[in-house]
Amino acid sequence: MFLIDMFNKKMTMPTAETALPGRAEPLSTAETHFVSGHALKGPYPEVFRTIYLGMGCFWGAERLLWKVPGVYVTAVGYQGGFTPNPTYQETVTGLTGHAEVVKVVYDPKVVTLEALLRVFFESHDPTQGMRQGNDIGTTYRSAIYAESADDIDAALRVRDAFQQALIAAGRKQTVTTQIAPAGPFYYAEDYHQQYLAKNPGGQCALRGLGVSCPLLAAG
Repeated sequence: MFLIDMFNKKMTMPTAETALPGRAEPLSTAETHFVSGHALKGPYPEVFRTIYLGMGCFWGAERLLWKVPGVYVTAVGYQGGFTPNPTYQETVTGLTGHAEVVKVVYDPKVVTLEALLRVFFESHDPTQGMRQGNDIGTTYRSAIYAESADDIDAALRVRDAFQQALIAAGRKQTVTTQIAPAGPFYYAEDYHQQYLAKNPGGQCALRGLGVSCPLLAAG
């Protein structure tokens, strides 16, 4: 029964009342991006924009996204939950409500949000609910957290287009990606930042469904 209870807790979102208490002080993390050298927490150029993308384990997702032309800086962390300043060990219990996400700061003159979301949907399996492959729990859910209503609308449009692409390809899966306004983003511990650049032999199970996502015009 103990193992079943642990599994159920990892797969079920906590409430504000049942979530772990966390802490008032932010975790210690890196100051600069290990690959680009840009300031991890800013300041960023004023015209740049930010989106937060959860694709399961954030190590491989971050490496994928920092390579996209037009992306200025990436950082990994926790979002969409209740616990303030959670640790990695706390989030993987499922008792903070957070997803592992990548903060993506980008130049919209070089790469559009729609293009980034196309990379997002094509590069993982957004139909698995509270898991990604062998990584099981709420922290590994597919998620998009946006800073504006326009960006949420764009995410919904791209999600719907990818769902139609799945149907056209004969797939029966339903996209389960959570799309919501961005709340507090908590930077993950230093060793998680740009992990696969620091550890080139590290494991990354990130893979998509083999279905192309239509590239929509910005609306």
